[in-house]
Amino acid sequence: MRTDMKYARLTPGHGFKPANSFLYYLQRIIVSPPLRGLCVRMFRNWVRVRHGISAPAPAPAQKLLLDRLHAEGYAPLGNVLTDGQCADIHAYFADKTLTDRQDDTSRFTLAAVPPAARLAEYSLHDIIRCPHILSLANDPALLELAERYIGCKPTISQLGVRWSFPTPGRRSDLQTFHRDSEDWRYFKVIVYLTDVGAADGPHVYVRGTHKTRAPVRLKLQTDGEISEEYGAERLITAVGERGFGFAVDTAGVHKGAPPVGTPRLMLQIQYSLFRSYAYVYEPEPYTGSLPFDRYINRLILT
Repeated sequence: MRTDMKYARLTPGHGFKPANSFLYYLQRIIVSPPLRGLCVRMFRNWVRVRHGISAPAPAPAQKLLLDRLHAEGYAPLGNVLTDGQCADIHAYFADKTLTDRQDDTSRFTLAAVPPAARLAEYSLHDIIRCPHILSLANDPALLELAERYIGCKPTISQLGVRWSFPTPGRRSDLQTFHRDSEDWRYFKVIVYLTDVGAADGPHVYVRGTHKTRAPVRLKLQTDGEISEEYGAERLITAVGERGFGFAVDTAGVHKGAPPVGTPRLMLQIQYSLFRSYAYVYEPEPYTGSLPFDRYINRLILT
């Protein structure tokens, strides 16, 4: 288990816990959209009974976002952080330790990135102490979008800040087209913390694939296979200045393109129906004064 992250991918022989693995694979093997929809309705009704429904009638702009997320699996949010807030985040992380996603024994700072490093992440311990991040994750507009998309009070089930470096050689799995299988129903808000153009590792999403049947065994697909199966017109390439954010249902086919220009830094917030059984959670103590909802933040904050 990668204790620096405080929650880690479950892989056999590496933090793999039988109870978690059973629940993780239980939701993965049900791939029929109608059957998954039935399970989602049953589970979210259970959450509603326990925690109520707090979202008011959506404003027109919020409804447009929600409709687009339902229809396409992707909805641009515009700039959710200012340039000054992004600068604060960069300054905070300047001397913090990164862990190589593909080699968790390799740890370094941004001033000493190894030549082979492709993807590297900050710890949850540092992320929750960074300015602006918890406030954004608990922004009322994002929580309302999450509640309406999921159908009940959401859970923040993952919070990550990751660098992608322009490194030659074989791509990471995250940089190859794939689907996620995090929970019965979920989506992510991704915020660019650096300017991201076509050469800087943009997120690429296949429009509408969140509503299609996923294979029982999740697989990687090449760019050529995606082009042949879906056509170039189905691809959404998310580019924007730092502070730009978008909501995306990563049950659909997607990838983070490998940067060939400058490194990319991004924030990822995952809202889900329940906890993700792909992770082992160790929430961090919170000593701030902001009144965050305990249920929503229970997996990341004590």
